[in-house]
Amino acid sequence: MIAKCSVDYVGRLSAHLPPATRLLMVKADGSVSIHADDRAYKPLNWMSPPCRLEEAPGVWRVVNKAGEELRITLEEIFQDTSYDLGVDPGLRKDGVEAHLQELLAANPTALGEGFTLIRREYMTAIGPVDLLCRDGQNATVAVEVKRRGEIDGVEQLTRYLELLNRDPLLAPVAGVFAAQEIKPQARVLATDRGIRCVVVDYDKLRGIERDELTLF
Repeated sequence: MIAKCSVDYVGRLSAHLPPATRLLMVKADGSVSIHADDRAYKPLNWMSPPCRLEEAPGVWRVVNKAGEELRITLEEIFQDTSYDLGVDPGLRKDGVEAHLQELLAANPTALGEGFTLIRREYMTAIGPVDLLCRDGQNATVAVEVKRRGEIDGVEQLTRYLELLNRDPLLAPVAGVFAAQEIKPQARVLATDRGIRCVVVDYDKLRGIERDELTLF
Protein backbone atom coordinates (compact mmCIF):
# COMPACT_ATOMS: atom_id res chain seq x y z
CA MET A 1 0.00 0.00 0.00
CA ILE A 2 1.15 3.56 -0.77
CA ALA A 3 -0.45 6.02 1.60
CA LYS A 4 -0.01 9.25 3.51
CA CYS A 5 0.25 8.09 7.09
CA SER A 6 1.71 8.69 10.53
CA VAL A 7 3.20 5.87 12.59
CA ASP A 8 3.58 5.34 16.33
CA TYR A 9 5.55 2.50 17.92
CA VAL A 10 4.65 1.75 21.53
CA GLY A 11 6.70 -0.81 23.46
CA ARG A 12 10.11 -1.02 25.10
CA LEU A 13 10.92 2.10 23.06
CA SER A 14 8.53 4.71 21.73
CA ALA A 15 8.91 6.24 18.28
CA HIS A 16 6.81 8.55 16.12
CA LEU A 17 6.82 9.17 12.37
CA PRO A 18 4.91 12.33 11.39
CA PRO A 19 2.51 12.27 8.40
CA ALA A 20 4.19 11.58 5.05
CA THR A 21 3.70 9.45 1.96
CA ARG A 22 5.13 5.98 2.59
CA LEU A 23 5.11 2.40 1.33
CA LEU A 24 3.43 -0.09 3.68
CA MET A 25 4.33 -3.76 3.19
CA VAL A 26 2.44 -6.69 4.71
CA LYS A 27 4.12 -10.03 3.97
CA ALA A 28 2.68 -13.53 4.00
CA ASP A 29 4.66 -14.33 7.17
CA GLY A 30 2.68 -11.61 8.99
CA SER A 31 5.45 -9.02 9.16
CA VAL A 32 4.59 -5.37 8.54
CA SER A 33 7.14 -2.74 7.52
CA ILE A 34 6.99 0.96 6.66
CA HIS A 35 9.33 2.36 4.02
CA ALA A 36 10.29 5.86 2.84
CA ASP A 37 11.62 6.64 -0.62
CA ASP A 38 15.23 6.41 0.60
CA ARG A 39 17.37 4.28 2.99
CA ALA A 40 17.63 1.54 0.32
CA TYR A 41 16.10 -1.66 1.72
CA LYS A 42 15.89 -0.64 5.38
CA PRO A 43 12.40 0.20 6.73
CA LEU A 44 11.64 3.20 8.90
CA ASN A 45 9.81 0.92 11.31
CA TRP A 46 8.50 -2.63 11.32
CA MET A 47 6.92 -5.43 13.31
CA SER A 48 8.18 -8.97 12.98
CA PRO A 49 6.02 -12.09 13.35
CA PRO A 50 4.38 -13.52 15.28
CA CYS A 51 2.04 -10.54 15.33
CA ARG A 52 -1.52 -9.70 14.39
CA LEU A 53 -2.85 -6.96 12.16
CA GLU A 54 -6.10 -5.31 13.23
CA GLU A 55 -7.67 -3.07 10.59
CA ALA A 56 -10.21 -0.35 11.36
CA PRO A 57 -11.29 2.66 9.29
CA GLY A 58 -8.21 4.86 8.99
CA VAL A 59 -6.09 2.88 11.44
CA TRP A 60 -3.94 -0.26 11.39
CA ARG A 61 -2.87 -1.77 14.71
CA VAL A 62 -0.06 -4.31 14.55
CA VAL A 63 0.50 -6.07 17.88
CA ASN A 64 3.14 -8.68 18.72
CA LYS A 65 3.08 -11.36 21.41
CA ALA A 66 4.86 -9.04 23.87
CA GLY A 67 2.05 -6.49 23.56
CA GLU A 68 4.16 -3.98 21.62
CA GLU A 69 2.12 -2.03 19.11
CA LEU A 70 2.77 -0.44 15.75
CA ARG A 71 -0.10 1.99 15.11
CA ILE A 72 -0.45 3.29 11.55
CA THR A 73 -2.88 6.16 11.00
CA LEU A 74 -3.92 6.36 7.36
CA GLU A 75 -4.78 9.85 6.10
CA GLU A 76 -4.95 9.16 2.36
CA ILE A 77 -4.50 5.94 0.35
CA PHE A 78 -2.98 6.29 -3.12
CA GLN A 79 -2.62 2.60 -4.02
CA ASP A 80 -3.66 -0.68 -2.38
CA THR A 81 -2.46 -3.85 -4.09
CA SER A 82 -2.18 -7.48 -3.02
CA TYR A 83 -0.08 -10.08 -4.84
CA ASP A 84 1.01 -13.63 -3.97
CA LEU A 85 4.74 -14.03 -4.73
CA GLY A 86 4.75 -17.78 -4.04
CA VAL A 87 7.58 -19.72 -2.40
CA ASP A 88 11.02 -18.18 -2.78
CA PRO A 89 13.93 -20.62 -3.28
CA GLY A 90 16.22 -18.40 -1.19
CA LEU A 91 19.68 -17.03 -1.81
CA ARG A 92 22.08 -19.54 -3.31
CA LYS A 93 25.64 -19.13 -2.10
CA ASP A 94 28.57 -19.97 -4.31
CA GLY A 95 30.33 -23.28 -3.68
CA VAL A 96 33.21 -21.88 -1.62
CA GLU A 97 30.97 -19.72 0.57
CA ALA A 98 28.51 -22.56 1.23
CA HIS A 99 31.36 -24.94 2.05
CA LEU A 100 33.00 -22.34 4.30
CA GLN A 101 29.75 -22.06 6.25
CA GLU A 102 29.59 -25.87 6.54
CA LEU A 103 33.19 -26.07 7.77
CA LEU A 104 32.65 -23.35 10.40
CA ALA A 105 29.50 -25.10 11.59
CA ALA A 106 31.60 -28.21 12.15
CA ASN A 107 34.47 -26.21 13.73
CA PRO A 108 32.89 -23.25 15.57
CA THR A 109 35.98 -22.71 17.74
CA ALA A 110 37.59 -21.18 14.62
CA LEU A 111 35.32 -18.21 15.36
CA GLY A 112 36.36 -17.86 18.99
CA GLU A 113 37.45 -19.82 22.04
CA GLY A 114 34.62 -21.86 23.55
CA PHE A 115 32.23 -21.31 20.63
CA THR A 116 29.55 -23.98 20.11
CA LEU A 117 26.94 -24.22 17.37
CA ILE A 118 23.25 -23.74 18.20
CA ARG A 119 21.96 -24.04 14.66
CA ARG A 120 23.05 -23.56 11.08
CA GLU A 121 20.74 -21.46 8.84
CA TYR A 122 18.74 -20.13 11.80
CA MET A 123 15.56 -18.78 10.21
CA THR A 124 14.29 -15.28 10.92
CA ALA A 125 11.48 -13.25 9.40
CA ILE A 126 13.93 -11.64 6.95
CA GLY A 127 16.00 -14.70 6.06
CA PRO A 128 18.36 -17.25 7.60
CA VAL A 129 21.30 -16.34 9.82
CA ASP A 130 24.25 -18.41 8.59
CA LEU A 131 25.25 -19.66 12.05
CA LEU A 132 23.77 -19.10 15.48
CA CYS A 133 26.32 -19.93 18.18
CA ARG A 134 27.13 -19.56 21.86
CA ASP A 135 30.46 -18.16 22.96
CA GLY A 136 32.59 -19.23 25.90
CA GLN A 137 30.42 -17.14 28.27
CA ASN A 138 27.23 -18.83 26.95
CA ALA A 139 26.10 -15.64 25.17
CA THR A 140 24.29 -15.86 21.84
CA VAL A 141 26.26 -14.89 18.73
CA ALA A 142 24.95 -14.48 15.17
CA VAL A 143 27.56 -15.22 12.50
CA GLU A 144 27.43 -14.04 8.89
CA VAL A 145 29.77 -15.99 6.60
CA LYS A 146 31.13 -14.57 3.35
CA ARG A 147 33.90 -15.53 0.98
CA ARG A 148 34.75 -11.85 0.59
CA GLY A 149 33.57 -9.54 3.37
CA GLU A 150 32.16 -6.26 2.08
CA ILE A 151 29.87 -3.53 3.40
CA ASP A 152 26.67 -5.21 2.20
CA GLY A 153 27.48 -8.25 4.34
CA VAL A 154 27.86 -6.05 7.43
CA GLU A 155 24.53 -4.39 6.63
CA GLN A 156 22.92 -7.83 6.30
CA LEU A 157 24.23 -8.96 9.68
CA THR A 158 23.12 -5.65 11.25
CA ARG A 159 19.53 -6.32 10.14
CA TYR A 160 19.65 -9.82 11.62
CA LEU A 161 21.01 -8.49 14.91
CA GLU A 162 18.31 -5.82 15.16
CA LEU A 163 15.68 -8.53 14.75
CA LEU A 164 17.28 -11.19 16.98
CA ASN A 165 17.79 -8.71 19.81
CA ARG A 166 14.03 -8.23 19.97
CA ASP A 167 13.69 -11.85 21.11
CA PRO A 168 14.02 -11.98 24.91
CA LEU A 169 14.98 -15.67 24.72
CA LEU A 170 18.08 -14.81 22.66
CA ALA A 171 19.04 -11.26 23.62
CA PRO A 172 21.59 -9.93 23.98
CA VAL A 173 22.93 -11.22 20.65
CA ALA A 174 26.43 -10.26 19.51
CA GLY A 175 27.62 -10.38 15.91
CA VAL A 176 30.60 -11.97 14.15
CA PHE A 177 31.42 -11.22 10.51
CA ALA A 178 33.52 -14.10 9.17
CA ALA A 179 35.18 -14.16 5.76
CA GLN A 180 38.34 -15.24 3.98
CA GLU A 181 39.03 -11.58 3.22
CA ILE A 182 37.43 -8.50 4.78
CA LYS A 183 37.57 -5.16 2.99
CA PRO A 184 38.85 -2.23 5.10
CA GLN A 185 35.60 -0.27 4.70
CA ALA A 186 33.59 -3.28 5.87
CA ARG A 187 35.87 -3.73 8.89
CA VAL A 188 35.45 -0.06 9.87
CA LEU A 189 31.65 -0.29 9.59
CA ALA A 190 31.54 -3.58 11.53
CA THR A 191 33.70 -2.18 14.32
CA ASP A 192 31.54 0.94 14.53
CA ARG A 193 28.47 -1.30 15.01
CA GLY A 194 30.08 -3.51 17.63
CA ILE A 195 30.48 -6.47 15.25
CA ARG A 196 33.65 -8.54 15.57
CA CYS A 197 35.47 -9.47 12.36
CA VAL A 198 37.13 -12.87 11.93
CA VAL A 199 39.32 -13.74 8.94
CA VAL A 200 39.14 -17.49 8.38
CA ASP A 201 41.59 -19.73 6.57
CA TYR A 202 39.59 -21.89 4.18
CA ASP A 203 42.44 -24.32 3.48
CA LYS A 204 43.23 -24.76 7.17
CA LEU A 205 39.58 -25.54 7.90
CA ARG A 206 39.71 -28.14 5.14
CA GLY A 207 42.82 -29.68 6.70
CA ILE A 208 45.11 -28.65 3.85
CA GLU A 209 48.62 -27.55 4.77
CA ARG A 210 50.30 -24.93 2.59
CA ASP A 211 53.57 -25.79 0.87
CA GLU A 212 55.20 -22.37 1.16
CA LEU A 213 57.72 -21.76 3.91
CA THR A 214 56.68 -19.57 6.84
CA LEU A 215 58.69 -18.01 9.67
CA PHE A 216 56.26 -19.22 12.38
